[in-house]
Amino acid sequence: MNFGGPQTASIIYIVALFAILYFLMIRPQQKRQKQHAAMVKSLNVGDGIVTVGGLMGSVVKIKDTTVIVRVADKVNVELLKNAIAQVTEKKDFE
Repeated sequence: MNFGGPQTASIIYIVALFAILYFLMIRPQQKRQKQHAAMVKSLNVGDGIVTVGGLMGSVVKIKDTTVIVRVADKVNVELLKNAIAQVTEKKDFE
């Protein structure tokens, strides 16, 4: 029984490499994107946040693609929702 020889082996090798790439890189990245989207969607006024750049504050107002964040007394900053790295408790910023 001859299954094509070297051509079949190279096709199997390419498929195996793609499967490894998918399970080690693509799938975990998709999972992180879904978790981030759920976190941003569940954002509420008063939640504490930390941005990708390390800015910490609490959410004052939520818009379609941005949020207004209080970083100090009388200092509000408008940030893109994608810039939010994590949600924390508000008490961290008082």
